[in-house]
This record gives sequence, structure tokens and C-alpha cells, in this order.
Amino acid sequence: MRVLLIGSGGREHALAWKLAQSPLLSALYAAPGNPGIAEEATIVDLETEDNDAVLSFCKTEAIDFVVVGPEAPLVAGLADTLRAGGIAVFGPSAAAAQLEGSKGFTKDICAKYNIPTGAYQRFTAAEPAKNYIRAQGAPIVIKADGLAAGKGVTVAMTLDEALDAVDSCFSGAFGAAGAEVVVEAYLDGEEASFFCLCDGKTALALASAQDHKRVGDGDTGPNTGGMGAYSPAPVMTSDMVERTMREIIEPTISGMADSGHPFTGVLFAGLMITAKGPELIEYNVRFGDPECQVLMMRLKSDLLPLLHAAATGTLASVSAEWRDDVALTVVMASKGYPAAYEKNTPIASLPSAGDTTKVFHAGTAVKDGQLVATGGRVLNVTAVGGSVSAAKDMAYTTLDQVVWDNGFCRRDIGWQAVAREKTA
Repeated sequence: MRVLLIGSGGREHALAWKLAQSPLLSALYAAPGNPGIAEEATIVDLETEDNDAVLSFCKTEAIDFVVVGPEAPLVAGLADTLRAGGIAVFGPSAAAAQLEGSKGFTKDICAKYNIPTGAYQRFTAAEPAKNYIRAQGAPIVIKADGLAAGKGVTVAMTLDEALDAVDSCFSGAFGAAGAEVVVEAYLDGEEASFFCLCDGKTALALASAQDHKRVGDGDTGPNTGGMGAYSPAPVMTSDMVERTMREIIEPTISGMADSGHPFTGVLFAGLMITAKGPELIEYNVRFGDPECQVLMMRLKSDLLPLLHAAATGTLASVSAEWRDDVALTVVMASKGYPAAYEKNTPIASLPSAGDTTKVFHAGTAVKDGQLVATGGRVLNVTAVGGSVSAAKDMAYTTLDQVVWDNGFCRRDIGWQAVAREKTA
């Protein structure tokens, strides 16, 4: 199978690394890629925002299958263009990608199909939103409706913080994404990330993970795209997985089909495990980043036929096998992230991969023969071990071999699960 992978981040490096191991693969291309992906795939110069250009490349190079990593091309209809052109593609249609592209759309689906989630209201102007917030009180959650690169959500613990978040959205801080705002109830519990593949009618549960969104140790400071993750999430017991599938995933799959937008691809449910059970915080329509990195480290099965089955309506005929080990990844970010940071700082040295460790590239480039950091989140140092503690120790031992003066990381990834192990 000749495969094209779309994307350039740590998620796509993990997918490329896993896809490259498939005996079914005859050629792997990637666009725009990064230096880590270049070790696994042929990088092609392709304007990935131009759907027709991607289709033309697929036709010219006889591509059999396209795997779309990030959400923006899906929301922009890349999968629709490819399917119309006869190319199999892993990823939802633009209509189905609204599950991530519009927070309000997802909330309306939840309301219509009785999917457990926090109470909410949608607003297109600041004053009505503020009046609703004053009536509800804090803590409360304010979300820009559209895609905001993981930065459009404020979990406001005070009324002033909530009102400021509304002003921020409507003043254009998130561009068009903030033209509508969703205000929803604060859910109290433990977060978990749950993934399943979907082919429009069938859902195949994958592994769970837990990520750390705040920039600082002890889950302090502003939210980021994710500073680390581990899999599996201890809070996702077999009972909780079964309930999530029955109460959240399956009604979503049938509801999307019923509404004329059958969902194919990967459904990433951000969950809050509350006293009532699993409740949906939000959906993403692609693998999480950095959750994808720990999932790929634990997946024993060949990834390629799993993704292809989701794309071709044959998911009921496949299954996924997982390592019992824990995988944990630590994000190394540029100093200053998630605020302003210096770009093109040199990364002098990276540790070589071992049997249980791997450094995934998230925001790197090669300039004048030197590996440099080009993004906010730059490297994902990942390890597997027999316990969360063992995987964490191995990840940080590996991370401490990275020579990059402008990098920083949290030192406590997995702290909740480590505490659980010590009391078990």
C-alpha cells in the first residue's frame, strides 16, 4: 500500500513511526513532515491547505491511502475532496469534523441524543453571555466555538476570570473561532482521554490516556496543548470503558449517522469522570497530541490495517492488541511557551532511541545543517515500563540526555498515577 501522511507534529511522527513498521506498506510519503518524520517517510513539498493539490499528488503518485493527522485539513474538507476523487482516506468529512470544529455543534448533538455532558448555552454576543455567567456563578467554563489550536478554553474559577474570557473571545483573540462562545457547567472529577476508531457504523475502542494540560508542575499555570501524557489512564477501568462506549460513543456514532453525517476516523473523547460516571467535555476528530505518542508505543497490532478498516467500512473485521506496559511521554517546550518564545534555537544533541524509548519530533527543522526548535512544543520524550513510575523514570532519564539550552519541561508527568501506585 502506498500511503500519504498529512501533518508535521509529534502526533504525525508517532503515526509515521508506527506506519513504517507495517509489512503492508510499500511507500510512505509525508507532507509537510519534520526531521523526525523524514527518518520514516519521504517528505514531499505539497501545499496541504490546497485540497485539489493533495488530490493531484495522490493521482500522480498512485497513492492508495491518505492518513490525515491534524484537525484543520479535516474541518476544511480534505477528506471530502479525496473521497470524491476515489482515494481512501482516514478522517471524517467536513460535516462530521464539526464535532471538533464547533463546540456548539457537539453540545447540540449531546442534547439531542442524551449524551452526558455539562449543561451549556451558546452565545453570539458578549452581554447575554455575561448575564448568563453572572446567573450561574463560578467556577464555569468558557469556550471559543471554533478551532483555536487548543487555546480557546478557559476554566474560570472566578467570575472576573469568566467575564474576561468572554471579552477575550469577542475581541478577536481567537480570530473567527471566537465569533460564537459556548458557556458550560464546570465538571468536577478526573480527566481522561478515550480513543476509538469509527467507520460510520462500528466503533472499535482503543486505549485510554491521561494528559497534563497546564504548563507548570502540580498542574499550575496556563493551559497548553499538552505537556505530557501516559497510557493507560488508571481511572478508565473496564467498567468505565464499557459505560463510555454505551453512554457516549455509541449514541454519538448512531446520532451522526442519523443526522446524515456518518463519522469515520478516530473519535477522541475528552472525558471527566465525575461522581455520576463519564461525562463528555469535548470531542476531537484526530488523535490527541501528545496522547498519540503513548498510544503508538503501546500498540502491538499493525496500525495500517486498523486505519484502513476505519476508512473502508470494515472495522468489524479487525481488532487491536496492546502491550500491558505503561507508556509515558514528556513534552520539551521552548522557554516562554505557551506565551511568546524564541524560534530557531539550536538543539545540539538528542539521545538515540532504545527498545523502550523514543524521542518524537513535534516542532523541529534543520537549518544550515543544524537541528533547531521551531515550535512551542518541540520534542516528546517517550518511554515504556512495567509501571507508571518505571516509565516516568525512564522518560526523564532519557530527557536529561537532550542537549538544548532553550528547552524546558514539567518534572511531574504522571504524578496522579504514581501516587495511586504508591497507595495501591
